[in-house]
Amino acid sequence: MIAIIDYRAGNLTSVKKAFDRVSNNAVVTANPEVVAKADKIVLPGVGHFSSTFTLSETGLRKSIKDALAREVPYLGICVGMQWMLESSEEAPDVCGLGLWPGLCVPANSYVYFTHSYRVPVIGSTVAETEYGGAFSAVVEQGNWFGVQFHPEKSGAVGLTILENFCNL
Repeated sequence: MIAIIDYRAGNLTSVKKAFDRVSNNAVVTANPEVVAKADKIVLPGVGHFSSTFTLSETGLRKSIKDALAREVPYLGICVGMQWMLESSEEAPDVCGLGLWPGLCVPANSYVYFTHSYRVPVIGSTVAETEYGGAFSAVVEQGNWFGVQFHPEKSGAVGLTILENFCNL
């Protein structure tokens, strides 16, 4: 079962529809117990980094961390990728997951990536984008994956990315 985390932010409908096209076992959930039993975890995101604070309030953060300690595959989309870092300039008082050291920072330009906040190029960057400076488009380390763009809105290429995640 693929748990798509509902933390009252994000692009749940589009992400769920995209996963429905490539898999028949994705569920949207805000229940930490469901997340704890998931075979894979997806944290979608559109919006402000501060919305991830809800993950701590609801117990979802702990469920996600425990699952990652068991090497459950995780896919962070947009803000879900940014949350993989320690924090963000967008909401400096909200802690990220801390899988990698660093701070999510904005650029001085607005780009198609929904907003100007982006993950810098780090050791786990496997694809980068150059726009007003280089930044991570995709990060990967073991079973942890993050994409700054929205695969659910990226046509056949995006669906292939989601299908590959499902097939891990």
